[in-house]
Amino acid sequence: MAGSEPPRLDEMNEQEAFEFMEKLLSSLSAEEEYALRHEDYSMELPQSGERIRGRDNMLAFQRAFPTPPKARLRRVLVRPGLWIVEGFLDYGQSSSHVASIIELRDGKFFRDTRYYGEPFEPPAWRAQWVEKIED
Repeated sequence: MAGSEPPRLDEMNEQEAFEFMEKLLSSLSAEEEYALRHEDYSMELPQSGERIRGRDNMLAFQRAFPTPPKARLRRVLVRPGLWIVEGFLDYGQSSSHVASIIELRDGKFFRDTRYYGEPFEPPAWRAQWVEKIED
């Protein structure tokens, strides 16, 4: 991806978006991601009440991140102007499931709202109605 024109994200189907995100998450390159963001990009983190406004601020945030997590993609849903991305992040000392609602504008990431949830052991009382998800 580096050194070339970034792809138009709004032209991808679900399979293409999944493969694209899988590759993107395997490198976690702040510079490659910068080219994919709209100039008015923002990322919101509702659980911590934070917003990163602007792709320059996001680039600086990513460059300053102490230890980027290892990411595993679960699925990507694509609708006109919208991607829903589910994955799992391993930070070494902790881990988290993540769901990201990504709005697109002009073929780029425009607004990214991320929700995180730590894994937990389910209570035994509901075992008869559920099955274990194996990723």
